[in-house]
Amino acid sequence: MSDSILLHVEGGLARVTFNRPAYLNAMDFEMGSRWRDVAREITSDASVGAVILDAAGPAFCAGGDVVAMATTGASGADVTGAAHVIHQGIRTFVESDKPIVAAVQGAVAGGGLGLMLTADYIVAADNSKFVSKYANIGLTPDLGVSTLLPAAIGQRRALQLLLQDRTLDAATALDWGLVAEVLPAADVAARAEDVARFWLDNATAAFGQAKRLVRTGAHRSFGENLDDEAASIGARFETDESRARVAAFAAASAKSAARSAGS
Repeated sequence: MSDSILLHVEGGLARVTFNRPAYLNAMDFEMGSRWRDVAREITSDASVGAVILDAAGPAFCAGGDVVAMATTGASGADVTGAAHVIHQGIRTFVESDKPIVAAVQGAVAGGGLGLMLTADYIVAADNSKFVSKYANIGLTPDLGVSTLLPAAIGQRRALQLLLQDRTLDAATALDWGLVAEVLPAADVAARAEDVARFWLDNATAAFGQAKRLVRTGAHRSFGENLDDEAASIGARFETDESRARVAAFAAASAKSAARSAGS
């Protein structure tokens, strides 16, 4: 088994760790295959209720391993094939019902932006830097960047990042909505775990379905989304967890109304 991406599952929490720190966690062809396989394994595991995506070393992910592509004689067809494999993993995670929190530090470059945006909630270290660099080496966006980046920060801001040699610091990334929180680097891992534990300690399946509805909705018609919403909320209402929570909410509301009436 490859150690380019580590996977640990325990107590409903899956931890996925990019593990090529000497290469700034840039994805080579083998790591791309591992990413796809990990995504399939996690999303098919009914015991997993939340996912943490993090990285070993000083950088989160420098995108694709361009050096490896250049030095191994890779062809355009090879690069396209590798992109398709990584894209399968991204699509599997994004369309799943597993909420993902990313713990981000250091550089996030090129396709690393797309991999980061696979996560639904991003906690970034205050030393994080976000860059495109595609056009600098004559390439175009991949790994979901052309779709996930404008979905996160808007088309105009995405174009500013893609069409200029611009680096966003953590504060600007927070202001633009690229990340959810910025913390000192020493606090990022613990905060990401807190987010994941919140999902696990509450209505886990409902959080997962909410994530799925939002992440898949942009690619379907409004009518299809409404049908999915109706089916999803009905299915959740039939679960023991939801019935207990709805009953508790109704009881608390009735008690509050009684107190108000008596005052």
